Amino acid sequence: MNTSNPGVPDAPLVLAHDLGTTGDKATLVAADGTLVGSVTVAYPVDFGADGKAEQDPDDWWRAFCEANHRLLGLHGLDPSRIGAVSFSGQMMGAVLIDGRGRPVRPGIIWADTRARAQCDQLVERVGMDEVYRMTGHRANPTYSLSKLMWVRDTEPEAFARAERFLTAKDVILHRLTGRCVTDPSDASGTNAYDQDAQGWSGELIEAAGLDRALFPEIVESSADLGGVRPEVAAESGLSPATRVIAGGGDGPMGALGAGIVDRSSGVYTYLGSSSWVSFADTRPLHDPLMRSMTFNHVIPGHFVPTATMQAGGASLDWIVSVLRPGADDRFEAALADAERAEASADGLYFLPHLLGERSPYWNPRARAAFVGLQMPHDRANMVRAVIEGVAFNLRTGLVAFAEAGHSFERIDAIGGAAKSPLVGRILADTWQLSVVPSSIGDHATSLGAAAVAALGVGLIRQEEVPEFVGKAAGPGIEPRLDAAENDRRYALFMDAYRRLEGWFDEL
Repeated sequence: MNTSNPGVPDAPLVLAHDLGTTGDKATLVAADGTLVGSVTVAYPVDFGADGKAEQDPDDWWRAFCEANHRLLGLHGLDPSRIGAVSFSGQMMGAVLIDGRGRPVRPGIIWADTRARAQCDQLVERVGMDEVYRMTGHRANPTYSLSKLMWVRDTEPEAFARAERFLTAKDVILHRLTGRCVTDPSDASGTNAYDQDAQGWSGELIEAAGLDRALFPEIVESSADLGGVRPEVAAESGLSPATRVIAGGGDGPMGALGAGIVDRSSGVYTYLGSSSWVSFADTRPLHDPLMRSMTFNHVIPGHFVPTATMQAGGASLDWIVSVLRPGADDRFEAALADAERAEASADGLYFLPHLLGERSPYWNPRARAAFVGLQMPHDRANMVRAVIEGVAFNLRTGLVAFAEAGHSFERIDAIGGAAKSPLVGRILADTWQLSVVPSSIGDHATSLGAAAVAALGVGLIRQEEVPEFVGKAAGPGIEPRLDAAENDRRYALFMDAYRRLEGWFDEL
């Protein structure tokens, strides 16, 4: 990928929107993969008691429109220059809309864990093993299906007005085109999608006590949904002639943007608000211990086995905000502090379960904890412990992959935190792998969405995707810590959770 911007290319342009947890990043990309420019518009998250995590879908739409106007204005572009727009979106949420397309309540996002009782009901009726076999995922309150049950049970008046369920990107697709659709990658993150049948699971939807009519049509990620509706074109900043391409969930889209298109592509890690390790294959990975999950890829016929933790980059955001509130350079200063500190070597560990946990424990009751804190430890040790805790937790996914016969010698790192040399060194030591910070930085999901947009309107072919996104290459950060010592620290980290698990339940 060429990230320079000597001027806007004359070639056709595609527009990618990455609807994340904290904001919408709009990115302009040329037909050859050249990054023209990007802007991000933030929106708030409503975190509350008992695992509440919600957002206003209208905030997503406002951010989408503002980002388009700002980005096109910045480069002096007429909307007619945009041949196609596509999306990468936060997954596993639930937005219920009425017959007019309006949300009946705020959107419940991936981080929300309130649907614990409903998830337990689903497991009682179907069985955890069967849910995992069908969907590639454990049943868990972080998934859409349990969240829909929770709205039905706790807010029956709102639920009675609902006609369709959508995920984040699909809300914008509906506003642009009037169609209620999703794609296989996003559908595979709902706990209601049968990966063998490649469609909604009637058994799971019936067990949840929901109506099949609530669930949208499933189309391919590169499906052309038509042009922008004229009545929203001016507000959105786009031309009615711009083609709207379905797009996909941010996890599988990040894989595409990182050049992970098949098993030969290797493994990658994404270090965003939630963080994961993942690779691509032609079949789901069913881990006997159910530590990992499998999403559908945005490439038809492919899957992305993944181990995802709830609060990866979010843990670093949290500790920096707590220790250095309001400082403009707080991240740089915190990482500089952590450069001179030790953590696990000095007996300090951090369990990074600020939002409960997915892989490997799938425990919404899990809590974060500093373990081994002593008087000599300061904020530098604490920041270092947080980074190490994220690395230790993600290692469990790599262990699951290796035990299933998928071993790797290097791992590509994308996402904002991947730009830090310190983070790269800690990951390399903890995983005993060569870690290659990708040149695409935190643009992977955007580039994936841009590639899908280009595929949808025929600007590129599927075999040209790796060249379009610019697969990471170059020297890696090699592990320096003795493997035996690293294994000892990892074992202590894992033991800390096991000893506290019962206490989490008591809380």
